[in-house]
Amino acid sequence: MIIVTGGAGFIGSNIVKELNNRGRSDILIVDNLGKSEKYKNLIGLHYLDYIHKEKFFSDLNNFNADVEAIFHEGACSDTMEYDVNYMMKNNFETSKQLLKFCDSKKIPFIYASSASTYGGGKNGFTEGDKFEDALNPYAFSKLTFDRYVRNFLKNSSTKIIGLKYFNVFGPQEIHKGKMASIFYQLYKQIKTTGIAKLFKGIDGYGDGEQRRDFIYVKDVVKINLWAMENDIKNGIYNCGTGQAHTYNESAQAVINALGKGRIEYIDFPETLKGKYQNYTQADTAQLINAGYNGGFTDFNSAVKEYCEILERNGGYYSYVD
Repeated sequence: MIIVTGGAGFIGSNIVKELNNRGRSDILIVDNLGKSEKYKNLIGLHYLDYIHKEKFFSDLNNFNADVEAIFHEGACSDTMEYDVNYMMKNNFETSKQLLKFCDSKKIPFIYASSASTYGGGKNGFTEGDKFEDALNPYAFSKLTFDRYVRNFLKNSSTKIIGLKYFNVFGPQEIHKGKMASIFYQLYKQIKTTGIAKLFKGIDGYGDGEQRRDFIYVKDVVKINLWAMENDIKNGIYNCGTGQAHTYNESAQAVINALGKGRIEYIDFPETLKGKYQNYTQADTAQLINAGYNGGFTDFNSAVKEYCEILERNGGYYSYVD
C-alpha cells in the first residue's frame, strides 16, 4: 500500500493519477474534503480507500498495514491565512507526527516543502538554512518543519526526502480558488473577458515582469516517484526547473494556447506589498547531483497541454483516462 496525505488535493491527486498510470491502485488517500469541491479530484482516480485526516492521525499509532511509502502532501497552503497557531498545528505538528511514525516503521517518507521558505529570495534559492526566510505563516510552518527534519535526519536511517516545490501548475487545482496558479487565473480571465490581467511593476520590476520558476505538476510528480524508487541521499531538495519565466511570458503562453486574448496591467495590491515573491528560480544542482535526469516539460508545451485539459475536462482527470 502507498499512502498519499492530501491525496484529494492538487499535487496529491496528481501523484495518485500517475500511480494509476503505472498500474497501482493500492492507495490510501488521507484528506479533509470539507465544504470545497476538492472531492471532484477523486472522481477520476483509482484508489483502495479514503480516510479523513483527523481519524487517520488519531489512529496512527495503531496503524499496522504494510506500507511501501508515504507521500505527505497534505497542508494548508493558503498564503493569506494569518492564524499562525492554526498553521503550525495543521502543517507542522501533524508532519512531525507522521515523520516519527515513518521513522519507527522504516517507511520511506517523501514530503512537500515549498519555495516560499526562501522568503523574498534575497539570499538566492539554494537549499540550506542561510538562504531561507519566511514572508507569511504558511512559509514559516514549512520552514520550521524543514529545519526540524534536518535535525531529525542526524539520527534516522529511514528514507526521508523533502521537496521544495516552486510554482506548480496543472490539472486538478481548480478547488484552490484564489490560490490556484496564475495559469488557471489567466485562463478564466481570458475565457470570460478576453483580457489577461497582470500586476503593474513594483520593487524595480516592470509591468508583468515579475518572474517565477513555474513547474508543471506532471514534472513534480515525476520527481516524487523518482525519489521513492531510487536510492538517493536523505535531505531536502529543490523541486523547480531552474528557469524563471515572466508573467508576461505566462500570459502570452495562455493567449497562444487559446488563440485569443490581450494583456492589461492593474495596480499591485496593498495587501501583498512586502509579502510577495517577485522572483523565484530553483538552484537544481543538488537534485541533479542526486541523480535526477528526467528533465522538465517545455514551458509552452506544458501550458498548451494544461489549457487543452481545461477545455476538454474542465481541468479534471477522467476515470477512464
